[in-house]
Parts: sequence; C-alpha cells; structure tokens
Amino acid sequence: MKIAIIGAGFAGLSSAKVLTQFGHDVTVFEKAPDVGGVWSVTRRYPGLKTQNNKDTYFLSDFPMPAEYPEWPSGEQVQRYLAAFAKHFDLDRRINLNTEVLSADQDGDKSWRIKTRNVKTGAETEHHFDNLVVANGIFSEPFIPPYPGREEFVAAGGQLMATSDFHNLEDARGKNVLVVGYGKSSCDVAAVIGEVAASTKVIARELLWKMPRKLLNVLNYKFLMLTRMGEALFPWIELKGFEKFLHGAGSGVRDGMLASVQKIATRQLKLDKLGLIPEGTFERIARSTVSLATDELYDQVARGTTEVARECEITSLGARDGKPVATLSDGRTVPADMVICGTGFKQVVPFFSEQLQAQLTDDRGNFELYRQVKPISVPKLHFCGYNSSFYSPLSAEAAALWIAADLMGAIDLPPPDQRRVMVQRRLRWMEERTEGKHARGTNIIPFSMHNIDEILNEIGYNVSAFKRFKQWLTPVDARDYRVITHKLLERQKQMQASPARFVKAAH
Repeated sequence: MKIAIIGAGFAGLSSAKVLTQFGHDVTVFEKAPDVGGVWSVTRRYPGLKTQNNKDTYFLSDFPMPAEYPEWPSGEQVQRYLAAFAKHFDLDRRINLNTEVLSADQDGDKSWRIKTRNVKTGAETEHHFDNLVVANGIFSEPFIPPYPGREEFVAAGGQLMATSDFHNLEDARGKNVLVVGYGKSSCDVAAVIGEVAASTKVIARELLWKMPRKLLNVLNYKFLMLTRMGEALFPWIELKGFEKFLHGAGSGVRDGMLASVQKIATRQLKLDKLGLIPEGTFERIARSTVSLATDELYDQVARGTTEVARECEITSLGARDGKPVATLSDGRTVPADMVICGTGFKQVVPFFSEQLQAQLTDDRGNFELYRQVKPISVPKLHFCGYNSSFYSPLSAEAAALWIAADLMGAIDLPPPDQRRVMVQRRLRWMEERTEGKHARGTNIIPFSMHNIDEILNEIGYNVSAFKRFKQWLTPVDARDYRVITHKLLERQKQMQASPARFVKAAH
C-alpha cells in the first residue's frame, strides 16, 4: 500500500521503518528541517535532557551510542534519530520542511493530502491508500490568553513557550517569569537562573518530583521503570500480584510510596524550601512523572530563583514603558520575558472539524482502540498517541500493531464493542489523572500494560520469563526486536496460505 506518515519523531520514524519492512510504499512528511519531533533543533530549549537514561530510551534494534552519557541531551537524541533514519534507509522517504495543510478522504476513502514547502511556499497534492498520524501529542504548545498581551509586547516584553526558547543569551540580565512546574518549566528556569537578573517560577500547583537518584545512589529507573513500579499504581483491571498489592498487600505498597516520598522530601529539601506539594507521593502518577531539576532547588535555597506557589499570572501589561506581569498574589513584577511550560494542545490541525468530530467523543477525547485505531474512520491509524515512560518502545509496538492490522492479522472486536471498551478506559483515565489525561492520550505510568495489550493482540510478546525479570529490572528494548521477525514470518505464511487465516474486519 501507499502509506503517508505525518511526523518524523520516534513514532513517525518507527512506523516508517516497520511498515517499509512489511513491503509498504511509505512517505513521511515533516515540517521541521530535521527529524526528531520534540528533539528537533526547532523545539529544544537550553539544557534539555531525557527523563529516561539511555539504556531505557531506544528502539529495539538500534541502541543508543555507548559514548552517550546516562541522560542524553536533546541534541544527542536528535542525532540518534537521524542515525536511525540513515541506518534503515529512510532518508529518501522523508520530506523535511514540508507542512501538511490538510488531509481528507476521497469517496473511496483513500487519502488526499495537501502539503506546503516551508522554504518555497509551493503547495502539492498527494494521494495515498492509508494514513498514519504521528504528529505527536506535544506538537502545538498552549500559551494562556493573558489579558494585556498587546500592551506587554509593545513595551518590549516577550511571551513564548518553553519549546520556542532556544538561546540562553536572550535571557541574560533580564527579568524572567517561567510559568508552570513541570519538567520543561523547571529545566528552563534552572538554566535561566544562572544568567537572568531575576527568575520567578509561577506555579499554579506544585507537583511531586522524583530525584534521578534516590539518596544520590539508587537510580530511579529501578523504581519507576519496572513492572513493580507500575504495579504501585492501580491499573483498570487488577490481576495476580497487582491485585494483592492493592488488596491484602496494600500496606507493603503504601509503605514503599511513603518511603520514596520521605526520601524525596529530605533529599530535595522540600520542607525547608516550602515546596512540599499537596497530597501524597501517589499523585506523582496522575499526569506525567517528572524528574527533579536539582539546580533549581539549589537556586531557590540560595535565593536567586523564586517559586511562587499556588500563583498565576492574571494579566500582562506595561508600567513606565516597561513590560510587567500582575500575579494572583497581588504583586505586579518586572517581566521582560514570560516563558510558558503550560502544556500542549492535543490537536490534529490538518483534519477538518467534521473528521475531528468522528475521532473524538463529546468531551473532546480521542476514541482510539489500543491508542492506535479510530472506531469509525477507515484507513487511518495513530502512532505515538500513548504518552509513555517507554516512548520509543511504545511507538514501535504501535507500529507493529498497525502492520498486523493492515495485513488482516488481528481479529478485532466489532466497532460497537470497541467503542464501549474505549469509553470505559477514557472514564477511568479521566478519574485517575484528575482530568489531566491529555484528551485520552496519557497512559503514564502504565507503559508496559499498554505494550502488553498491543503485543498480546498481535499474538507475539516476549517470554513470561523476560516479563518476570522486568518486575525488578528496567525493560530492555532489545528483548522485543524478535517480534518484528516473527510478524514478518507470519506475513509470509499468510501470503503462502491465505485460507488458513481469518481476515480481520476493517
């Protein structure tokens, strides 16, 4: 089939590699000048590093370079993805600097895609049999619509997202407000705090943070990046040992979380700094688990950076010709730059409103079976719409599921049954995350549960022994590379003896 893939991050490149292996004619469209998605040069802020260490953040048949540090920089991750594309001969299939303006289905449900060359402005129309959306759930930043923005900008103030802040020198000697308390906000505030005249983190709500190494010794991957780490939080269907941990063994589970909370509080000096979040450490998994930015806490302790907790910007403006921001605590403060780490819009900008309505429920949540397949739109798949601790492996599993679906190797439930399953999952996700489920795309911390569901439905997962090892040690993506070969062998068998296989309904 002729397949279009929109996006060239982990999800797009993994889909391109897998679908090419299964014989499809793949074309990738990427509006940035380089591959990488969130790791593109157009998206990374100074000091950006991975939350995963390098041995838990790679695609199964292409490990990170041995010379990379434990937590690679954004630039190193982009180089890794560029090397991946070159290694698997994907460069000739990737159209960089190419923005997708629209994607519509023709009468026969094939896809008509209009693109624009970012450099020349030239527009082109393409036709494909199938479409994979891999633009990512972190592709379009959300900046609050602050009152007074025009006056603020006219006075020389700058308002931007963290992903639009690229040059640290732009903040030197400036009064900077960083909005938000997630990883990107804290990372940006930490690097800016070393050069700015003043730095304030405007945190509407404090979040629990996980130190990279507990007690400066135990790598957090042995806690959060294992099946045991996932099991500390209640999955929608509790079975086996997980059922024990949230039943008769709940005391063990509660004790483990309480111990981590105590260690994190002491290690990061949260009590002395007045930065203990509301609730217990269990709330760390309600949205996305965020690693602590140690430098930020050091700056707060020295008094060079302020964290304004339970505070918001109520308006922007100017005073005596200079840009200012008014805060909900009543202060009006100098603000040469306001940098927002306030989340992203989960949007598919190239789809029409009518098509978007077919993909989402009445609350705007994506109705995607296995986070991959829409209920009622044919010849369309999503990859990377499952925010995960193991983003590369999750994307690869989704790509394999797409390949299996296209060959008719998955016996899917009827559409009505799939919709019921998806809606039940969405209601659970919304409750579990206190509404912070990114329109149904956030599965953290249940990365391996999602991967298991996908691979079990394909019919190929790693062995029970390897899954048992993952309870105490971080997942090794290399264990999963055999699945591609098994599925390719199944494709050969289906082509040789199609009568032996039941074609899945599409």
